Amino acid sequence: MTFVAARTALIAVDLMPRLVDQDMGPHRGADVVARTAELATALRAAGGTVVLVRVERPNVTEQPPGSGFVPELQPLPGDVVVVKRTIGAFYGTGLADELRAHGVDTVIMAGLATTMGVESTARAAADHGFEVIFAADAMSGTTAAEHDHARTVILPRFGAVHDTKHLLSMLSAG
Repeated sequence: MTFVAARTALIAVDLMPRLVDQDMGPHRGADVVARTAELATALRAAGGTVVLVRVERPNVTEQPPGSGFVPELQPLPGDVVVVKRTIGAFYGTGLADELRAHGVDTVIMAGLATTMGVESTARAAADHGFEVIFAADAMSGTTAAEHDHARTVILPRFGAVHDTKHLLSMLSAG
């Protein structure tokens, strides 16, 4: 697997305090955030794009507390911010067009939860013609069994599955 950083986007799904604090299994929310932030920093430095996704409940006037981005992943200039109202980040958001406008052909998936927002977004990314890479330890499912099944059986059907350390080594190698 190879990718060009300048044509790659990290899509960080639903890393909001109210979800991160639930400490889903097998990876603690704080660990998912730390690994995702490390990937975001490295990808930005290499000329890639960072997409920060959060969900809002439709048809409500006020979102629950903790619905913003975690402090470690606040949007920076040049980042793409997506507010979704469905499970995945593509439907009704213009994300595919935004990625193409940035010259992106590959996406690295991270966030919560593995079999919900991350998987749904990855499936749509593949449908839109993007190459998909999963940062397996920068995401977590609601249970370890669910995450592990997705990581070993489902996600490899849509793209490459690697740990953060491997992806960081690829970014530093250019």
